[in-house]
Amino acid sequence: MPENDASTKRAYQSTEQRQSATIEAVVQLSAEQDPSALTTAMIAEKVGLSQGALFKHFPTKSQLWESVACWVSGQLSRRVFSVAEQYPQADKALEAMFMAHVRFIAQNPGVPRLMLGELQKSGNGPAKQIIRRTLAKYRQKVVALLELGVEQGSVALGIDTQAAAVLYLGAIQGLVVQGMVSGELHEVEPMAVRVYRLFSGRLLRMTDD
Repeated sequence: MPENDASTKRAYQSTEQRQSATIEAVVQLSAEQDPSALTTAMIAEKVGLSQGALFKHFPTKSQLWESVACWVSGQLSRRVFSVAEQYPQADKALEAMFMAHVRFIAQNPGVPRLMLGELQKSGNGPAKQIIRRTLAKYRQKVVALLELGVEQGSVALGIDTQAAAVLYLGAIQGLVVQGMVSGELHEVEPMAVRVYRLFSGRLLRMTDD
């Protein structure tokens, strides 16, 4: 490889690594405090960069938040949505997704703060649009799995799949809120098992009504 090409590749990798480290810093700091209160100075210090160096990678705070939202969306797709593809049975796929989501939140407690913070902002900035699209995709995926479950016989015939999807996502959100209130998001997984058992038990009991 020519020296200039190698130098360009190293510079690209360095930029990519610093961008990744900055996004990770935002997620970590958001676990400790209100994301809206984060300043570029705080983020730069966390990464070990000057503010000037930070702005070379993210010219505006809005662009940084957009990149963070893209990271969250990508992580949900890779670590939560994709889990469903491993199970041909819809009920098993729904359970696996539920637990994978809770596990992801337990490992990244700053994520729900970031998502809620973006949704509460006025206007419709790029980061907010990304979060909205991601949540809409999530809801559609749950509805599709519920409908598949009806076809497979593991979910009650005639169930309101739209309402059931709201309950499914609401159960996860409820666990997150309770974890944030107690300050122990890392301990929500055991409760998630019990909560999902109630959710799925209701769906299955309705088949015998």
